[in-house]
Amino acid sequence: MQFVVTAYDFQDAEAIDRRLAMRKAHLAGITRMVESGNFLSGGAILDESGKMIGSSAHVEFATRVELESWLKSDPYASGRVWDRVDVRPIKLLSCTKP
Repeated sequence: MQFVVTAYDFQDAEAIDRRLAMRKAHLAGITRMVESGNFLSGGAILDESGKMIGSSAHVEFATRVELESWLKSDPYASGRVWDRVDVRPIKLLSCTKP
């Protein structure tokens, strides 16, 4: 199943510091997910000034349980970066250039 994950960061003064402290570990996990085929696309959500305030990801897992397991283990979840996480099933279109 394919899912879109939209996660918004905590808004306290230390939130960006936690994000930056966990970023390397988070991206290492994303690299593993790319290699396994679970991560399809994604990136940081930015505010109007370009500051990172959240994350968005298109992912694919065999079950919702596997998705939840990834979410619980991601450093942004365990490191108190993500405050609110919304998960929705989706069906992505495949687009290629002619």
